Amino acid sequence: MLWPLCLALAAAAAAAGGAGQPSAERSAVWGPGLRAQAALPARYFYVQAVDAEGQRFTSSPGENAFQVKITAPDEQFTRVGVQVLDRKDGSFLVRYRMYASYQNLKIEVKTGDKHVAQSPYVLKGPIYHENCDCPQEDSSAWLEEMNCPQTMPQIQRDLANFPTVDPDKIAKEIPQRFGQRQSLCHYTIRDNEVYIKTYGEHVGFRIFMDAILLSLTRKVKMPDVEFFVNLGDWPLEKKKSPQNLHPIFSWCGSSESKDIVMPTYDLTDSVLESMGRVSLDMMSVQANTGPSWEDKNTTAFWRGRDSRKERLELVKLSRKYPEIIDAAFTNFFFFKHDESLYGPIVKHISFFDFFKYKYQINIDGTVAAYRLPYLLAGNSVVLKQDSIYYEHFYNELQPWKHYIPFKSDLSDLLEKLQWAKEHDEEAKNIAKSGQEFARNHLMGDHIFCYYFKLFQEYASLQVSEPKIRDGMEKVPQPDDDLFPCTCHRKKAKDEL
Repeated sequence: MLWPLCLALAAAAAAAGGAGQPSAERSAVWGPGLRAQAALPARYFYVQAVDAEGQRFTSSPGENAFQVKITAPDEQFTRVGVQVLDRKDGSFLVRYRMYASYQNLKIEVKTGDKHVAQSPYVLKGPIYHENCDCPQEDSSAWLEEMNCPQTMPQIQRDLANFPTVDPDKIAKEIPQRFGQRQSLCHYTIRDNEVYIKTYGEHVGFRIFMDAILLSLTRKVKMPDVEFFVNLGDWPLEKKKSPQNLHPIFSWCGSSESKDIVMPTYDLTDSVLESMGRVSLDMMSVQANTGPSWEDKNTTAFWRGRDSRKERLELVKLSRKYPEIIDAAFTNFFFFKHDESLYGPIVKHISFFDFFKYKYQINIDGTVAAYRLPYLLAGNSVVLKQDSIYYEHFYNELQPWKHYIPFKSDLSDLLEKLQWAKEHDEEAKNIAKSGQEFARNHLMGDHIFCYYFKLFQEYASLQVSEPKIRDGMEKVPQPDDDLFPCTCHRKKAKDEL
Protein backbone atom coordinates (compact mmCIF):
# COMPACT_ATOMS: atom_id res chain seq x y z
CA MET A 1 0.00 0.00 0.00
CA LEU A 2 3.02 2.31 -0.10
CA TRP A 3 2.91 2.82 -3.88
CA PRO A 4 0.02 5.35 -3.98
CA LEU A 5 1.81 7.38 -1.30
CA CYS A 6 5.09 7.30 -3.26
CA LEU A 7 3.31 8.37 -6.43
CA ALA A 8 1.57 11.18 -4.58
CA LEU A 9 4.89 12.40 -3.19
CA ALA A 10 6.46 12.24 -6.65
CA ALA A 11 3.59 14.27 -8.07
CA ALA A 12 3.98 16.85 -5.30
CA ALA A 13 7.70 17.09 -6.02
CA ALA A 14 6.98 17.58 -9.73
CA ALA A 15 4.49 20.34 -8.91
CA ALA A 16 7.13 22.03 -6.76
CA GLY A 17 9.53 22.12 -9.68
CA GLY A 18 11.89 19.66 -8.05
CA ALA A 19 11.22 16.56 -10.10
CA GLY A 20 13.88 14.52 -11.82
CA GLN A 21 17.54 15.37 -12.21
CA PRO A 22 19.02 18.75 -13.07
CA SER A 23 20.01 19.03 -16.72
CA ALA A 24 23.75 19.71 -17.17
CA GLU A 25 23.09 21.68 -20.39
CA ARG A 26 20.15 23.73 -19.19
CA SER A 27 21.21 24.54 -15.62
CA ALA A 28 22.80 27.98 -15.23
CA VAL A 29 26.05 29.18 -13.63
CA TRP A 30 26.84 32.89 -13.06
CA GLY A 31 28.26 35.39 -10.59
CA PRO A 32 31.28 37.51 -9.63
CA GLY A 33 33.35 34.49 -8.58
CA LEU A 34 33.75 33.63 -12.27
CA ARG A 35 35.54 36.95 -12.92
CA ALA A 36 39.28 36.86 -12.21
CA GLN A 37 39.56 40.53 -11.28
CA ALA A 38 36.57 40.65 -8.88
CA ALA A 39 38.74 40.03 -5.81
CA LEU A 40 36.87 39.36 -2.56
CA PRO A 41 37.88 37.72 0.74
CA ALA A 42 35.51 34.89 -0.18
CA ARG A 43 34.55 34.80 -3.85
CA TYR A 44 31.19 33.38 -4.88
CA PHE A 45 28.95 32.38 -7.76
CA TYR A 46 25.55 30.75 -8.25
CA VAL A 47 24.20 27.57 -9.82
CA GLN A 48 20.52 27.28 -10.75
CA ALA A 49 19.11 23.79 -11.27
CA VAL A 50 16.98 23.48 -14.41
CA ASP A 51 15.41 20.26 -15.68
CA ALA A 52 15.54 18.80 -19.19
CA GLU A 53 12.27 20.58 -20.12
CA GLY A 54 13.74 23.97 -19.17
CA GLN A 55 11.80 24.27 -15.90
CA ARG A 56 13.70 25.87 -13.02
CA PHE A 57 13.74 23.89 -9.80
CA THR A 58 12.00 25.74 -6.97
CA SER A 59 13.00 23.28 -4.26
CA SER A 60 16.27 21.50 -3.61
CA PRO A 61 17.28 18.73 -6.05
CA GLY A 62 19.46 17.42 -3.18
CA GLU A 63 22.42 19.07 -1.52
CA ASN A 64 24.85 16.93 -3.54
CA ALA A 65 23.22 17.60 -6.91
CA PHE A 66 26.24 19.64 -8.06
CA GLN A 67 29.94 19.03 -7.52
CA VAL A 68 32.45 21.87 -7.73
CA LYS A 69 36.19 21.45 -8.13
CA ILE A 70 38.64 24.38 -8.28
CA THR A 71 42.23 23.82 -9.40
CA ALA A 72 45.21 25.87 -10.51
CA PRO A 73 46.37 24.02 -13.66
CA ASP A 74 49.93 25.43 -13.48
CA GLU A 75 50.52 24.50 -9.83
CA GLN A 76 51.23 21.29 -7.96
CA PHE A 77 48.87 22.29 -5.12
CA THR A 78 45.75 24.45 -5.10
CA ARG A 79 45.12 26.15 -1.78
CA VAL A 80 41.45 26.99 -2.14
CA GLY A 81 38.63 26.20 0.28
CA VAL A 82 35.30 25.50 -1.46
CA GLN A 83 31.74 25.24 -0.10
CA VAL A 84 28.58 24.46 -2.08
CA LEU A 85 25.64 25.96 -0.16
CA ASP A 86 22.16 24.63 -0.96
CA ARG A 87 19.67 27.51 -0.78
CA LYS A 88 16.78 25.00 -0.86
CA ASP A 89 14.97 26.93 -3.62
CA GLY A 90 16.58 25.17 -6.58
CA SER A 91 19.66 27.38 -6.51
CA PHE A 92 23.08 26.96 -4.93
CA LEU A 93 25.64 29.47 -3.73
CA VAL A 94 29.22 28.32 -4.27
CA ARG A 95 31.84 30.18 -2.28
CA TYR A 96 35.57 29.76 -2.25
CA ARG A 97 38.42 31.37 -0.37
CA MET A 98 41.89 31.43 -1.90
CA TYR A 99 44.89 31.15 0.40
CA ALA A 100 47.45 31.77 -2.34
CA SER A 101 47.43 33.61 -5.68
CA TYR A 102 47.49 31.87 -9.06
CA GLN A 103 48.18 32.57 -12.71
CA ASN A 104 45.01 30.73 -13.73
CA LEU A 105 42.13 28.95 -12.04
CA LYS A 106 39.89 26.24 -13.45
CA ILE A 107 36.39 25.95 -11.97
CA GLU A 108 34.53 22.74 -12.81
CA VAL A 109 30.83 22.47 -12.04
CA LYS A 110 29.33 19.05 -12.64
CA THR A 111 26.13 17.17 -12.07
CA GLY A 112 26.90 13.48 -12.09
CA ASP A 113 29.76 13.15 -14.58
CA LYS A 114 28.60 15.98 -16.89
CA HIS A 115 29.85 19.56 -16.96
CA VAL A 116 27.12 22.12 -16.20
CA ALA A 117 26.46 25.04 -18.57
CA GLN A 118 29.85 26.36 -19.84
CA SER A 119 31.94 24.44 -17.31
CA PRO A 120 34.90 24.26 -16.99
CA TYR A 121 35.34 28.01 -16.41
CA VAL A 122 38.96 29.10 -16.83
CA LEU A 123 39.84 32.33 -15.05
CA LYS A 124 42.82 33.96 -16.75
CA GLY A 125 44.91 35.56 -14.07
CA PRO A 126 46.72 36.54 -12.21
CA ILE A 127 44.02 35.87 -9.60
CA TYR A 128 44.91 37.32 -6.21
CA HIS A 129 43.97 36.05 -2.77
CA GLU A 130 42.74 38.33 0.00
CA ASN A 131 46.14 39.14 1.55
CA CYS A 132 47.80 39.99 -1.75
CA ASP A 133 48.73 43.68 -1.88
CA CYS A 134 48.19 44.42 -5.56
CA PRO A 135 45.87 47.39 -6.06
CA GLN A 136 44.23 48.17 -9.39
CA GLU A 137 45.59 51.65 -10.23
CA ASP A 138 42.57 52.60 -12.34
CA SER A 139 39.65 52.99 -9.95
CA SER A 140 37.08 53.19 -12.77
CA ALA A 141 38.34 49.84 -14.09
CA TRP A 142 38.01 48.37 -10.58
CA LEU A 143 34.45 49.68 -10.24
CA GLU A 144 33.63 48.03 -13.56
CA GLU A 145 35.31 44.75 -12.62
CA MET A 146 33.31 44.71 -9.39
CA ASN A 147 30.12 45.63 -11.26
CA CYS A 148 29.46 48.46 -8.77
CA PRO A 149 26.30 50.54 -9.26
CA GLN A 150 26.71 54.01 -10.77
CA THR A 151 25.05 55.75 -7.83
CA MET A 152 24.13 54.83 -4.27
CA PRO A 153 21.32 57.09 -3.05
CA GLN A 154 22.24 56.93 0.65
CA ILE A 155 25.73 58.27 -0.12
CA GLN A 156 24.22 61.22 -2.00
CA ARG A 157 21.78 61.86 0.87
CA ASP A 158 24.54 61.83 3.49
CA LEU A 159 27.05 63.95 1.56
CA ALA A 160 24.44 66.54 0.54
CA ASN A 161 24.97 68.08 4.01
CA PHE A 162 28.62 68.80 3.18
CA PRO A 163 29.08 70.73 -0.09
CA THR A 164 32.79 71.07 0.73
CA VAL A 165 35.15 69.50 3.25
CA ASP A 166 38.25 71.29 4.52
CA PRO A 167 40.68 68.68 5.93
CA ASP A 168 42.76 71.35 7.72
CA LYS A 169 39.66 72.72 9.44
CA ILE A 170 38.15 69.39 10.52
CA ALA A 171 41.54 68.14 11.75
CA LYS A 172 41.38 70.90 14.40
CA GLU A 173 37.67 71.26 15.07
CA ILE A 174 36.44 67.65 15.34
CA PRO A 175 38.93 66.63 18.08
CA GLN A 176 38.04 69.86 19.97
CA ARG A 177 34.31 69.09 19.79
CA PHE A 178 34.28 65.33 20.25
CA GLY A 179 37.77 64.16 21.15
CA GLN A 180 37.42 64.32 24.95
CA ARG A 181 34.05 62.62 25.32
CA GLN A 182 33.84 60.23 22.35
CA SER A 183 35.90 57.43 20.83
CA LEU A 184 37.10 58.54 17.43
CA CYS A 185 39.58 57.51 14.75
CA HIS A 186 41.18 60.19 12.61
CA TYR A 187 42.28 58.56 9.35
CA THR A 188 44.32 59.79 6.43
CA ILE A 189 44.87 57.71 3.30
CA ARG A 190 47.82 59.04 1.30
CA ASP A 191 49.44 57.21 -1.62
CA ASN A 192 47.30 54.19 -0.73
CA GLU A 193 48.78 53.95 2.77
CA VAL A 194 46.54 54.16 5.85
CA TYR A 195 47.42 56.41 8.82
CA ILE A 196 45.53 56.80 12.10
CA LYS A 197 45.29 58.80 15.30
CA THR A 198 42.77 57.75 17.96
CA TYR A 199 40.85 59.80 20.53
CA GLY A 200 39.07 58.48 23.63
CA GLU A 201 39.54 55.44 25.83
CA HIS A 202 37.54 52.79 24.00
CA VAL A 203 39.09 52.42 20.56
CA GLY A 204 39.11 48.62 20.22
CA PHE A 205 36.52 48.77 17.43
CA ARG A 206 39.11 50.45 15.21
CA ILE A 207 40.11 46.89 14.19
CA PHE A 208 37.07 46.67 11.90
CA MET A 209 37.79 50.01 10.23
CA ASP A 210 41.51 49.27 9.92
CA ALA A 211 40.69 45.91 8.34
CA ILE A 212 38.33 47.21 5.64
CA LEU A 213 40.65 50.10 4.73
CA LEU A 214 43.65 47.78 4.43
CA SER A 215 41.60 45.30 2.39
CA LEU A 216 40.45 48.06 0.04
CA THR A 217 43.97 49.45 -0.44
CA ARG A 218 45.19 45.95 -1.35
CA LYS A 219 42.60 45.80 -4.13
CA VAL A 220 42.32 49.31 -5.57
CA LYS A 221 44.14 52.64 -5.53
CA MET A 222 42.15 54.67 -3.00
CA PRO A 223 41.79 58.43 -3.34
CA ASP A 224 43.82 60.57 -0.93
CA VAL A 225 41.28 61.28 1.79
CA GLU A 226 41.09 62.44 5.42
CA PHE A 227 38.13 61.66 7.66
CA PHE A 228 36.90 60.88 11.19
CA VAL A 229 35.17 57.66 12.24
CA ASN A 230 32.91 57.46 15.29
CA LEU A 231 33.54 54.16 17.10
CA GLY A 232 30.52 54.50 19.41
CA ASP A 233 26.99 53.23 18.90
CA TRP A 234 25.18 56.54 18.64
CA PRO A 235 25.48 59.01 15.75
CA LEU A 236 27.25 62.19 16.89
CA GLU A 237 26.42 65.14 14.64
CA LYS A 238 23.00 66.41 15.72
CA LYS A 239 20.71 67.88 13.07
CA LYS A 240 19.98 70.92 15.22
CA SER A 241 23.58 71.49 16.26
CA PRO A 242 24.19 75.19 17.05
CA GLN A 243 27.73 74.79 15.67
CA ASN A 244 28.86 74.22 12.11
CA LEU A 245 28.14 70.68 10.90
CA HIS A 246 31.14 68.37 10.89
CA PRO A 247 31.41 65.25 8.72
CA ILE A 248 31.53 62.20 10.99
CA PHE A 249 31.48 58.65 9.61
CA SER A 250 29.32 56.27 11.70
CA TRP A 251 28.02 52.72 11.44
CA CYS A 252 24.49 53.86 12.23
CA GLY A 253 22.47 56.91 11.26
CA SER A 254 19.37 58.50 12.72
CA SER A 255 16.69 60.92 11.60
CA GLU A 256 17.94 63.28 14.31
CA SER A 257 21.57 63.34 13.15
CA LYS A 258 23.67 64.02 10.07
CA ASP A 259 26.41 61.44 10.37
CA ILE A 260 27.70 59.82 7.18
CA VAL A 261 26.66 56.17 7.33
CA MET A 262 28.84 53.17 6.50
CA PRO A 263 27.98 49.45 6.53
CA THR A 264 27.99 48.30 10.17
CA TYR A 265 31.13 46.87 11.74
CA ASP A 266 29.27 43.58 12.11
CA LEU A 267 28.39 43.28 8.42
CA THR A 268 31.87 44.51 7.45
CA ASP A 269 33.58 41.93 9.65
CA SER A 270 31.36 39.12 8.36
CA VAL A 271 32.39 39.99 4.79
CA LEU A 272 36.10 40.14 5.61
CA GLU A 273 36.07 36.94 7.67
CA SER A 274 33.67 34.86 5.57
CA MET A 275 34.91 31.24 5.52
CA GLY A 276 37.26 32.34 8.28
CA ARG A 277 36.56 32.97 11.94
CA VAL A 278 32.91 34.07 11.61
CA SER A 279 30.09 31.56 11.30
CA LEU A 280 27.31 34.09 10.63
CA ASP A 281 27.54 35.94 7.32
CA MET A 282 25.32 36.74 4.36
CA MET A 283 26.33 33.56 2.55
CA SER A 284 26.09 31.03 5.40
CA VAL A 285 22.58 32.30 6.27
CA GLN A 286 21.36 31.45 2.79
CA ALA A 287 22.09 27.75 3.35
CA ASN A 288 20.46 27.73 6.79
CA THR A 289 17.01 29.20 6.35
CA GLY A 290 15.21 26.43 8.22
CA PRO A 291 12.17 24.48 7.07
CA SER A 292 10.04 25.48 4.09
CA TRP A 293 7.60 28.34 4.72
CA GLU A 294 4.68 25.96 5.17
CA ASP A 295 6.56 23.90 7.78
CA LYS A 296 7.79 26.75 9.98
CA ASN A 297 6.58 27.32 13.53
CA THR A 298 3.89 30.04 13.42
CA THR A 299 4.97 31.69 16.67
CA ALA A 300 6.80 35.03 16.30
CA PHE A 301 10.39 34.81 17.54
CA TRP A 302 12.95 37.05 19.25
CA ARG A 303 16.08 36.61 21.37
CA GLY A 304 18.50 39.25 22.61
CA ARG A 305 19.65 41.41 25.48
CA ASP A 306 17.88 44.17 27.39
CA SER A 307 19.37 47.11 25.46
CA ARG A 308 16.09 49.03 24.99
CA LYS A 309 12.93 49.61 26.96
CA GLU A 310 10.74 48.28 24.12
CA ARG A 311 12.57 44.96 24.38
CA LEU A 312 11.33 44.70 27.96
CA GLU A 313 7.81 45.34 26.69
CA LEU A 314 8.22 42.69 23.99
CA VAL A 315 9.21 40.03 26.54
CA LYS A 316 6.30 41.01 28.80
CA LEU A 317 3.98 40.72 25.77
CA SER A 318 5.43 37.28 25.07
CA ARG A 319 4.74 36.14 28.62
CA LYS A 320 1.16 37.34 28.28
CA TYR A 321 0.64 35.74 24.85
CA PRO A 322 3.10 32.81 24.70
CA GLU A 323 1.18 31.11 21.89
CA ILE A 324 1.70 34.20 19.67
CA ILE A 325 5.21 35.41 20.60
CA ASP A 326 8.29 33.54 21.82
CA ALA A 327 10.58 36.31 23.09
CA ALA A 328 13.18 35.96 25.85
CA PHE A 329 16.36 37.60 27.14
CA THR A 330 19.75 35.97 26.77
CA ASN A 331 21.46 38.64 28.88
CA PHE A 332 20.65 41.49 31.28
CA PHE A 333 23.00 44.47 31.26
CA PHE A 334 21.09 47.77 31.06
CA PHE A 335 18.08 47.21 33.32
CA LYS A 336 17.43 45.38 36.58
CA HIS A 337 16.39 41.80 35.94
CA ASP A 338 13.03 41.05 37.54
CA GLU A 339 12.31 37.39 36.85
CA SER A 340 8.65 37.77 37.82
CA LEU A 341 8.25 40.30 34.98
CA TYR A 342 10.64 38.97 32.34
CA GLY A 343 11.07 35.31 33.12
CA PRO A 344 14.39 33.49 33.35
CA ILE A 345 17.39 34.35 31.21
CA VAL A 346 17.63 31.71 28.46
CA LYS A 347 20.62 30.22 26.67
CA HIS A 348 21.80 31.59 23.34
CA ILE A 349 20.64 29.57 20.37
CA SER A 350 22.22 29.43 16.92
CA PHE A 351 21.05 32.27 14.72
CA PHE A 352 20.17 29.69 12.10
CA ASP A 353 17.60 28.22 14.50
CA PHE A 354 15.71 31.53 14.35
CA PHE A 355 14.50 30.44 10.92
CA LYS A 356 12.49 27.57 12.35
CA TYR A 357 9.97 30.36 13.00
CA LYS A 358 7.86 32.07 10.34
CA TYR A 359 7.79 35.54 11.94
CA GLN A 360 10.97 37.38 12.97
CA ILE A 361 10.66 40.43 15.21
CA ASN A 362 13.34 43.09 14.63
CA ILE A 363 13.49 45.62 17.45
CA ASP A 364 16.13 48.26 18.13
CA GLY A 365 18.97 47.66 20.57
CA THR A 366 21.08 50.62 21.71
CA VAL A 367 20.63 51.81 18.12
CA ALA A 368 19.47 49.86 15.03
CA ALA A 369 19.55 46.10 15.54
CA TYR A 370 22.45 45.01 13.32
CA ARG A 371 20.93 41.56 12.72
CA LEU A 372 18.47 42.85 10.09
CA PRO A 373 20.60 41.91 7.00
CA TYR A 374 20.73 38.29 8.19
CA LEU A 375 17.02 38.19 9.10
CA LEU A 376 16.12 39.44 5.62
CA ALA A 377 18.33 36.79 3.99
CA GLY A 378 16.35 33.98 5.62
CA ASN A 379 12.95 32.92 4.36
CA SER A 380 10.92 34.13 7.31
CA VAL A 381 9.01 37.40 7.22
CA VAL A 382 10.52 40.27 9.21
CA LEU A 383 8.33 42.48 11.37
CA LYS A 384 10.39 45.64 11.85
CA GLN A 385 9.87 48.28 14.50
CA ASP A 386 9.50 51.88 13.29
CA SER A 387 12.71 53.60 14.31
CA ILE A 388 14.69 56.81 14.09
CA TYR A 389 17.83 54.68 13.51
CA TYR A 390 18.98 53.21 10.23
CA GLU A 391 21.82 51.29 8.60
CA HIS A 392 23.29 52.18 5.22
CA PHE A 393 20.61 50.25 3.28
CA TYR A 394 17.41 50.93 5.27
CA ASN A 395 16.24 53.78 3.05
CA GLU A 396 16.10 51.41 0.08
CA LEU A 397 13.78 49.04 1.96
CA GLN A 398 10.03 49.47 1.51
CA PRO A 399 7.50 48.64 4.25
CA TRP A 400 4.94 46.04 3.14
CA LYS A 401 7.25 45.03 0.31
CA HIS A 402 10.39 43.87 2.15
CA TYR A 403 9.08 43.76 5.74
CA ILE A 404 5.96 44.32 7.84
CA PRO A 405 6.23 47.53 9.90
CA PHE A 406 4.96 48.00 13.44
CA LYS A 407 4.88 51.06 15.70
CA SER A 408 7.89 51.90 17.83
CA ASP A 409 5.87 51.47 21.06
CA LEU A 410 4.72 47.97 19.93
CA SER A 411 1.08 49.01 20.28
CA ASP A 412 0.08 47.35 16.99
CA LEU A 413 2.48 44.38 16.99
CA LEU A 414 -0.21 41.82 17.85
CA GLU A 415 -2.45 43.28 15.17
CA LYS A 416 0.33 43.04 12.56
CA LEU A 417 1.03 39.43 13.54
CA GLN A 418 -2.66 38.67 13.19
CA TRP A 419 -2.63 40.25 9.72
CA ALA A 420 0.34 38.08 8.71
CA LYS A 421 -1.43 34.93 9.88
CA GLU A 422 -4.60 35.83 8.00
CA HIS A 423 -2.68 36.81 4.84
CA ASP A 424 -0.21 33.95 4.63
CA GLU A 425 0.49 34.22 0.90
CA GLU A 426 1.15 37.97 1.14
CA ALA A 427 3.42 37.43 4.15
CA LYS A 428 5.31 34.74 2.24
CA ASN A 429 5.78 37.13 -0.70
CA ILE A 430 7.08 39.86 1.64
CA ALA A 431 9.57 37.35 3.07
CA LYS A 432 10.66 36.47 -0.50
CA SER A 433 11.09 40.13 -1.48
CA GLY A 434 13.14 40.81 1.64
CA GLN A 435 15.32 37.81 0.82
CA GLU A 436 15.82 38.98 -2.77
CA PHE A 437 16.81 42.44 -1.50
CA ALA A 438 19.44 40.96 0.83
CA ARG A 439 20.81 38.72 -1.92
CA ASN A 440 21.02 41.61 -4.40
CA HIS A 441 22.28 44.44 -2.15
CA LEU A 442 24.08 43.08 0.91
CA MET A 443 26.67 40.60 -0.33
CA GLY A 444 30.44 41.12 0.01
CA ASP A 445 30.94 42.83 -3.34
CA HIS A 446 28.15 45.30 -2.54
CA ILE A 447 29.80 46.18 0.77
CA PHE A 448 33.18 46.82 -0.92
CA CYS A 449 31.48 48.92 -3.60
CA TYR A 450 29.69 50.98 -0.96
CA TYR A 451 32.84 51.78 1.01
CA PHE A 452 34.86 52.69 -2.07
CA LYS A 453 32.14 54.89 -3.61
CA LEU A 454 31.63 56.60 -0.26
CA PHE A 455 35.32 57.50 0.14
CA GLN A 456 35.66 58.42 -3.53
CA GLU A 457 32.74 60.84 -3.43
CA TYR A 458 33.75 62.25 -0.05
CA ALA A 459 37.32 62.79 -1.30
CA SER A 460 36.00 64.84 -4.23
CA LEU A 461 34.52 67.35 -1.74
CA GLN A 462 37.90 68.12 -0.15
CA VAL A 463 39.17 71.67 -0.74
CA SER A 464 42.72 71.07 0.51
CA GLU A 465 45.20 68.20 0.53
CA PRO A 466 44.69 65.44 3.11
CA LYS A 467 47.76 65.36 5.37
CA ILE A 468 49.54 62.87 7.60
CA ARG A 469 49.07 64.85 10.84
CA ASP A 470 51.20 64.99 13.98
CA GLY A 471 50.59 61.94 16.13
CA MET A 472 49.37 59.74 13.28
CA GLU A 473 50.83 56.28 12.89
CA LYS A 474 50.87 54.06 9.82
CA VAL A 475 48.53 51.07 9.89
CA PRO A 476 50.64 48.24 8.43
CA GLN A 477 49.38 45.56 6.09
CA PRO A 478 49.33 42.08 7.71
CA ASP A 479 52.67 40.32 7.27
CA ASP A 480 51.70 36.83 8.39
CA ASP A 481 50.80 35.60 4.91
CA LEU A 482 52.00 32.03 4.37
CA PHE A 483 51.88 32.42 0.60
CA PRO A 484 53.19 35.83 -0.47
CA CYS A 485 52.21 36.95 -3.95
CA THR A 486 54.07 38.71 -6.72
CA CYS A 487 52.02 41.64 -7.94
CA HIS A 488 52.13 42.02 -11.71
CA ARG A 489 51.17 45.71 -11.39
CA LYS A 490 54.26 46.66 -9.41
CA LYS A 491 57.65 47.35 -10.96
CA ALA A 492 60.25 44.63 -10.61
CA LYS A 493 62.26 46.65 -8.08
CA ASP A 494 59.28 46.58 -5.72
CA GLU A 495 59.01 42.83 -5.85
CA LEU A 496 60.61 40.74 -3.13
